Amino acid sequence: MQIPVRNLWLLQFFASDLFRIDGYGPVSAEAAPEELPHLVARILADEVAERLHRGLSVGFRAVARNERRVRGRINQLATERHQLLSRGLVNCTFDEIVVDIPSNRLVRAALERAATLVPAEPRYRSLARQLDIAGVHGPCPGLADIAQMRQQRLLQRDRMMLAAAELLLTFSIPTTDTGDRHLPLPADDDPYLRKLFEHAAYGIYRHHLRPDGWKVKHGPWQQWDVSAMSDGMQAVLPNMHLDIVLQRSDPDGDGPRRIVIDTKFTSVTKAHQYREATLSSGYVYQMYAYLMSQAAREGENPSEGLMLHPVVNGRFDEEVVIQGRRIRFATVDLMCEGWGIAADFLAATSPSSTPVTV
Repeated sequence: MQIPVRNLWLLQFFASDLFRIDGYGPVSAEAAPEELPHLVARILADEVAERLHRGLSVGFRAVARNERRVRGRINQLATERHQLLSRGLVNCTFDEIVVDIPSNRLVRAALERAATLVPAEPRYRSLARQLDIAGVHGPCPGLADIAQMRQQRLLQRDRMMLAAAELLLTFSIPTTDTGDRHLPLPADDDPYLRKLFEHAAYGIYRHHLRPDGWKVKHGPWQQWDVSAMSDGMQAVLPNMHLDIVLQRSDPDGDGPRRIVIDTKFTSVTKAHQYREATLSSGYVYQMYAYLMSQAAREGENPSEGLMLHPVVNGRFDEEVVIQGRRIRFATVDLMCEGWGIAADFLAATSPSSTPVTV
């Protein structure tokens, strides 16, 4: 599948834990769509709010200062010259923990940029002020330093925040056209695209559904509802590894919902000997096993199943109810423009086939 480079870049942006770059090359930059500042600024603000709540990433800065107790290394010459000991002081050089590090400065500058691009939203300027109050005062680092920040082990949890900040400050989305700008080229090999599709779905659901009270789990294991087994079965019985699970206790007063999502980077239907097209029986059996294995534990609120595929031979959105359990097969158009990709992911989890506005 030949996905536009622009859309590959956006998928990587949503799939924060898979964000990666395969080298650099001379390309041209595409103008950002009108919705881009609003969406990216919102994602950045969510990430910054979480960092302020849990604690900003920190660094160390060497300082020399008069102290009343020994910290680090004593500067004997400075201590003797100023006769500090007679005043109960000692001059020391030591490493001080600070939040005024390049990554936090970059994020503060991006929030100030967001406040300019989206003036109707006061949240961005407020978060920038909170960073300033927390001690992030220094100038914004050069954009060329961002690649090095991504490699720092202590900044791994900030990868999505840094990606959003970089996009807000540059708005340079690579295209396939040859140009004179040195921009990142996304990977597009099949194994990576399969994983990217799954992780992008998780990223979109995490950012859009969590604020509405949904729990979004990525890659959970699900146990069989076993009542008895032989001695050797435990060693060979496979567990069920799910792609994504969405769960909410009581959405809109309609009762709780639990959606088991499985992503497949293939066509949703295939040719058949006796029909024009058919669903893959293996996929149907797989989802049926996921849902029915939990039947005894769910009572009156059965889980739903959702098989997500990219659009290959046209859009597809159909569902079936088997033994009281809804199974939906839906597609996401990875060729569409703007943020229609996110809208397709969200529409697939709606109670009906009504389109969702991002």
